[in-house]
Amino acid sequence: MAQIQELAKFKVPLGNQEIELQQIDHVEGGMSMMRIRIREAKRFTIFDIDPQTARLWAKIMNEWADAQGTA
Repeated sequence: MAQIQELAKFKVPLGNQEIELQQIDHVEGGMSMMRIRIREAKRFTIFDIDPQTARLWAKIMNEWADAQGTA
């Protein structure tokens, strides 16, 4: 059994995808993961990632966003 805590939910302006970030705590093993759910119309894409992968993903996304300048 897992406990799920919603962290954030938002829509992408250009494409209208809905992104939901959740913390998943697995009670049995004590492992925590971040669930990323992307909804495009009726289709869902779901990633469950570990903290190390989340840090890497965030670092790359931040570097890319910083290189784009300010909006």
